[in-house]
Amino acid sequence: MRTVIFRATALVALLCPAAAPILAQETPPAPGTPRNVELPQPHTFSLENGMDVSLVPFGAVPKVDAQLVVRAGNIDEAADQVWLADLMADLMREGTTSRSSQQISLEAARMGGGVGIGVSPDELTVSGSALAEFASDLVRLIGDLGMNPAFPESELPRLKANRIRSVAVSKSQPRSLAVEKFQGVLYPDHPYGRVFPTEEMISGYTIDQIRSFYDQHIGAARAHLFVVGRFDAQEMENVIRQTFAGWRPGTAAALNVPRPPATTRRIHVVDRPGAVQSSMYIGLPVIDPSHPDYIALAVTNTLLGGAFASRITRNIREDKGYTYSPGSTVSTRYRSGYWAEIADVTTAVTGPSLKEIFHEIDRLRSEPPPAEELKGIQNYMAGTFTLSASSRGGVLGMLRQRNLHGLPEDYHAGYVRRVHAVTPADVQRIAQTYLDPQKMVIVIVGDRAVIAEQIAPYGEIVE
Repeated sequence: MRTVIFRATALVALLCPAAAPILAQETPPAPGTPRNVELPQPHTFSLENGMDVSLVPFGAVPKVDAQLVVRAGNIDEAADQVWLADLMADLMREGTTSRSSQQISLEAARMGGGVGIGVSPDELTVSGSALAEFASDLVRLIGDLGMNPAFPESELPRLKANRIRSVAVSKSQPRSLAVEKFQGVLYPDHPYGRVFPTEEMISGYTIDQIRSFYDQHIGAARAHLFVVGRFDAQEMENVIRQTFAGWRPGTAAALNVPRPPATTRRIHVVDRPGAVQSSMYIGLPVIDPSHPDYIALAVTNTLLGGAFASRITRNIREDKGYTYSPGSTVSTRYRSGYWAEIADVTTAVTGPSLKEIFHEIDRLRSEPPPAEELKGIQNYMAGTFTLSASSRGGVLGMLRQRNLHGLPEDYHAGYVRRVHAVTPADVQRIAQTYLDPQKMVIVIVGDRAVIAEQIAPYGEIVE
């Protein structure tokens, strides 16, 4: 053993002699001139039943992604129907009038991909991916899933039990409780503010309710099919017309735009006795992507708290060690959005964390950021956008965003240029206009007995 160690040590010394010079640290090259991303122009058309289609030949990898996006989701639920859309999507996965769930899975696997169904506040999505040679088969399968759900009643008890467990698990997590309270305060009496159903609500849902919800809200008039990847364009258009021509139009999308109430700085506490951390949401309603200021707001958010190198993250994570993974976000829905700083901090520093977060917001409102700091943020945003635009999923996401928010066709093509056009003065103006600390809702899930005195200076504790 000693001989082996000696020989290994000698070998290291030979390969890395002590006298080897230390290389001088080189300054990285300056970034090049930012360039807009050249996105492929989609071929778009509409069917007689109202369904829209966007076809985007893209990339060199022989694969294709497709998404059937229907303007229906949680936005269409009544106050006593929370997650009814989610349960409907669960049941849609269980088979169609011509395919069982097992047949669907095997068919997707044969195509070298998979399919899935999901629900968001504004949309239901039937999505899939496959090898390019099966592009037409993939679209047919997605069409069958979207148009011909069997809704097998025998599967409903199991799916309801799964959803009840999901709610129980989510509501055991402090951050889930924080977002539930935060969105409830921002969107009272609106579907966007109803995050979780009760167990009794889920237990009471019937197969007739699910079928009725589908019949009322799912149809061609609300649908847009996106196909991105490698495929024969003419063959794909023919397949789409054949597959979807007989789908009933249904009803037009309901535009239920919320009007958030005027907010003031108040602290909503969800008490968790003995909690070693405080989970915080701090924010207020802001603009959505259709607003001219939105990109400047996105830049401001990234600089303030939306990136690892952002100000709030450096302050309460790197400098103070109050939290491990803070971050801010601009969360958007149709014609609505909110800004929020989110952090899980040690209970003992709940008050000091609020102090530093508001300090950084006030500092940005009182003085524009240095040009070099802003330039670094802009380079980061341009880089991440460019990476996203180089994938099929990224291109699909951009098309969906443009469709949902009614954005102009050149919105993403000019994104990088518009990001770099934001000036330090613009950032200060955005912070002054949209990030008023006196209008921010504060939600804290934590040990009220321990944190009450710490947080009292930052607002009225209302719960």
